Amino acid sequence: MIFRRPCTAAGVLLATALLWSTPSSAALRLCNETSYVLYAAIGAATKTELDTRGWTRIVAGDCATPIAEPLTAPAYFIYAHVSQAHTGTSRAWGGNVLVCARETNFGQRVKLPVRGCQGEDFYKMPFAVLDRHGRSSWTTTFTEDPSIKSLKEAKRAGINRLLEDLGYRINVPGERARDLALEDFRKRMKLSADAGDADIFDALETEALKAAAPAGYTVCNQTDEPLWAAIGFETPKGLVTRGWWQVSAGACSRALTDPLKTDRVFLLAERKGKHVVVSGPMKLCTADTQFEFVGRKACSGKGLAMVGFTVTQTKGRTGYVANVGDNGLLPPAPPLAGRGLPGK
Repeated sequence: MIFRRPCTAAGVLLATALLWSTPSSAALRLCNETSYVLYAAIGAATKTELDTRGWTRIVAGDCATPIAEPLTAPAYFIYAHVSQAHTGTSRAWGGNVLVCARETNFGQRVKLPVRGCQGEDFYKMPFAVLDRHGRSSWTTTFTEDPSIKSLKEAKRAGINRLLEDLGYRINVPGERARDLALEDFRKRMKLSADAGDADIFDALETEALKAAAPAGYTVCNQTDEPLWAAIGFETPKGLVTRGWWQVSAGACSRALTDPLKTDRVFLLAERKGKHVVVSGPMKLCTADTQFEFVGRKACSGKGLAMVGFTVTQTKGRTGYVANVGDNGLLPPAPPLAGRGLPGK
């Protein structure tokens, strides 16, 4: 299936933050010592092919392992950007090697040399060369500010930033404002007392994404289980049907990144085992694996099937968020009212 989708703006600015690496017991381990939720893409090149994939989500103060096998390719490349949930200027960590990628989940293997980007929505992004000094295992740590000196400090800064993205006023002397803001958010989201940092980050980023109302089409999973989503939409070339996006429980996945120019988008959402959660009368062709179909071609063959999609009305909107609950689509979520210190 597909990696969890990133959310970013097209005109990402390269940050002046540091990107440094150290040996590690994992094959390729990425650590986030910033106050942002990051999404990373990687590339591996042999003499004849370039294999790229994205996106790996890394919350502030945490690490992820996008490659679990020993690093044997002659060259590796890396690029990361902040979540669309964050307000303010978008930031990215990269270099000056242009590699084809796209803003939604992707995995692509192309022959070298690459003369142009292949596939829908792919364009060149500025990746950095990963200098692992010939080692088969490596850790790369993304950094932002010298004042953040550890993963523990980054985790705290990351929660603070997302609270501020949601409108809470916590940048005042003392710890009281921050504690009250986090307590208020927990109550609003009905998070249990034993909810861990991962649950808090998931809830904060999801709510911040809703508040940001990013351009394009976003699917948010309000259930306790992973979902797989597919969409259909009209283009000048005809009807495009595309899937699948894996949407983790309590998370969001941005399926289209450009401002919407269509009156409607068709949506299908399934749980594991092809248990349909969102469907409708619009019959479109799907495949068992990642797919993209243009036009209304015959849908026959192994792994292909006609499935009913529901219609979401997007006329007049540049961005749309589809919230999926246990029993189908939910009405638009109300904004977090009264943000700031509770009771004020």
